[in-house]
Amino acid sequence: MGDNAAMPTPDSLSSLDFVDNHGNTVALADYAGKPLLIVNTASKCGFTPQYDGLQKLHEQFGPQGLVVLGFPCDQFAHQEPGTDSDIEEFCRVNHGVTFPLSTKIDVNGKNTHPVFAFLKNHASGLLGSSIKWNFTKFLVAPDGQTVTRYAPKTAPSALSGDIEALLTADS
Repeated sequence: MGDNAAMPTPDSLSSLDFVDNHGNTVALADYAGKPLLIVNTASKCGFTPQYDGLQKLHEQFGPQGLVVLGFPCDQFAHQEPGTDSDIEEFCRVNHGVTFPLSTKIDVNGKNTHPVFAFLKNHASGLLGSSIKWNFTKFLVAPDGQTVTRYAPKTAPSALSGDIEALLTADS
């Protein structure tokens, strides 16, 4: 990937991609014009039951255009120690997850994944741009540029109104 410091921040999330947990490159351009809910996830966190709420949002709003994407991360208290296949099985068996998951990534530090670099640049948290814990949520408007950030403790169900507003807005 080269030196990330020299890379300019893209104008839109749709210019980026990620690798899913099966090793396939997924272009976010495939989701252009749709709202995205992007979450850094972990399987052994106090917030792990939020997978259920994320899956519910996926089922409720997915048919209307919402795309939920989980990005497993092991940077917080080693709460995501498994392999990509371990994580997928855990999510499917314990939480019925059917929305896409990426390979395990970093959300902070020198190896921050470009998707999270973009998100942090467009929506700082209360204590600055770095991500403080698992299950930080980013709701990206269909324009691929407008980002709203939600704290880990915010239940996925609390995002329903904001998601509905994005789905019904004229783009």
